[in-house]
Amino acid sequence: MTHTAVLIPGDGIGPEVAAAVKAVFAAAEAPVRFIERQAGVAAIEAGSDSVLPEDTIETIKEHKLAIKGPCTTPIGRGFSSVNVGLRKKLNLWAAVRPVVSLPGVESRYKDVDLIIVRENTEGLYSGVENQVTEDVIISMKVATRQACRRVALGTFRFANRLGGRKVSVFHKANIMKMTDGLFLDQCRAVHERDYPNIVYEEVIVDAGSMRLVQDPTQFDIILCENLYGDIMSDLCAGLVGGLGVTPGANHGDDIAVFEAVHGSAPDIAGQDKANPLALLMSGILMLEHLELERQDTAAGKVARQIKQAYRAALTEGEKTRDIGGELGTKAFAQAVIDRLKG
Repeated sequence: MTHTAVLIPGDGIGPEVAAAVKAVFAAAEAPVRFIERQAGVAAIEAGSDSVLPEDTIETIKEHKLAIKGPCTTPIGRGFSSVNVGLRKKLNLWAAVRPVVSLPGVESRYKDVDLIIVRENTEGLYSGVENQVTEDVIISMKVATRQACRRVALGTFRFANRLGGRKVSVFHKANIMKMTDGLFLDQCRAVHERDYPNIVYEEVIVDAGSMRLVQDPTQFDIILCENLYGDIMSDLCAGLVGGLGVTPGANHGDDIAVFEAVHGSAPDIAGQDKANPLALLMSGILMLEHLELERQDTAAGKVARQIKQAYRAALTEGEKTRDIGGELGTKAFAQAVIDRLKG
């Protein structure tokens, strides 16, 4: 069985790390065929009038599977985020970010094994902003019963599939009693009605942030609304070495888009300095998704082989400069490939 996935190389270092992933997948004989489409600045440079061309969206809808490199988003000006656009157009309502300690990657903590699940469609990221007067701008936080229940149900189902992992809901319902209150109500209802076997706790987000940096091993799966999930995802990435070693996935009802969550790093683009590990790990999430959702055991086997190969490379000091090594992008990909063959 061969699956078709849309590959969006992205901007800056994106094409380099995407090429590395393609090389590793080819060497591992992964059951995936890539179709390339553009988004971000690369789409504009290719002649599109949009950073998110309709052809890219329609191709993802057709194949229901995609993997994306980093796309540039200006701060405070210019065009809107490609990531946000993809989530809205494809109704990708849950972002999943595993955060795991890696051998050979130095950090303050050991044995971290967390998963951040982030509601992806509403909250303050709904983008409902209004200028009331010249000096006053209001941003509205949106919460709907449907979206809150959907992400809660998806998270508990996910936790159950993983053998009953604990779910911690981060919130600020002590202040935002209606929006975060609705989020908590739906999480409680799903837990009590459908998954009472799952260990469950509610944690105020600021206190949870403190507890995370004190001892991240006390958490397992952390479920957040949109803004908190965005912040917690990056905070937790810092526990294990940064965004260069953390993968990402966005799930909808029947579409999944996997992505490197780091930036496009235009300052090192084209210099063979980028770390392809985050995108490679996202590719592994894609293979595991194929195993779980499409019952493709071959995809799962390849995922485990690639994971074993890159962990062996890291253990032996074969790593890129950003995590203390000397290898370039292509050399790291080759180090993984060599261990697949050996």
